[in-house]
Amino acid sequence: MTGSRSAPENNGDTLATALRLWRTRLAPDTTGLPTTPGSTRRTSGLRREELALLAGISVDYIVRLEQGRATSPSAQILTALARALRLSEAEHHHLFLLAGQPPPAHDRIEARLTPGLRRLLDQMSGTPIGVYDATWTLITWNPLYAALVGDPAALSARERNILWRHFTGLPDRISHTPEQTARFEAATVADLRAATARYPADPTLRALISDLRRLSPRFADLWASHIVGTHSADTKTVHHPTLGPLTLDCDLLTAPDSDLRLVLLTAAPHTEAATKLAQLATTPTTAHSAPPPTGQAHCSPPGNPAGGEPTAFAVHAGPNP
Repeated sequence: MTGSRSAPENNGDTLATALRLWRTRLAPDTTGLPTTPGSTRRTSGLRREELALLAGISVDYIVRLEQGRATSPSAQILTALARALRLSEAEHHHLFLLAGQPPPAHDRIEARLTPGLRRLLDQMSGTPIGVYDATWTLITWNPLYAALVGDPAALSARERNILWRHFTGLPDRISHTPEQTARFEAATVADLRAATARYPADPTLRALISDLRRLSPRFADLWASHIVGTHSADTKTVHHPTLGPLTLDCDLLTAPDSDLRLVLLTAAPHTEAATKLAQLATTPTTAHSAPPPTGQAHCSPPGNPAGGEPTAFAVHAGPNP
């Protein structure tokens, strides 16, 4: 297709300059990455290693991009960089043009956080929050969420996916009763099927479903049954390695015109879980030094998953078991 991959002259140098500028403007303490109190940073913004960790890309490749030696990154790499660098929609578009790639199509799943959603995460530092895209892949989280369920930073995108973790039997700090498991499976499988109608051409979604059908007989049976899930709030028991079990309420916030979902974990006032959660929130070393990640919180998804500006959020709640 003529012109679909056009880019400015010396696009390698231009892309490198843009990436360096975007990296240096991003404050580390807004990304959920570990920071050492009182430490002095010789560079402003994120280090290359930190960007590599957030994007799931090797440090060597980040170096090559910023030195202009890698000039044709794939759309997948560019999407990961745009998410990690918290680019605006216009910047996301510009990044693709600099790399000689056609901008993302509207029929592909996006994982871009709005400024309002970022502010919400920053302002609700005392509540564990994880943000998921339309495939139920965790795309960002606050430090307390990582401290509670295990730091997801070292996981691949596939390993951050709720359905992948559940149906392939990866370890998890969250325990479910048989009834909760049945509700969770019905709701998430139905939700994933609905996503295929909204994003029929998304390759990541198609690959996830194909791999799950191949590897998980349980998922394959549910998928073939066209099961319809019920959506409600739930209680979850998180087994923290040092604080022990915490029984928490799990709710979802949604907003119009987006497929981002926020999972919030809260404790009832004056309970042992509330005391433990407050302790976790006021212990920076704990919040940033969680053991290797072992899973994410599982809530039944809402009927119309979405996300966006905090003023438009709706709480999808129901009776707890």
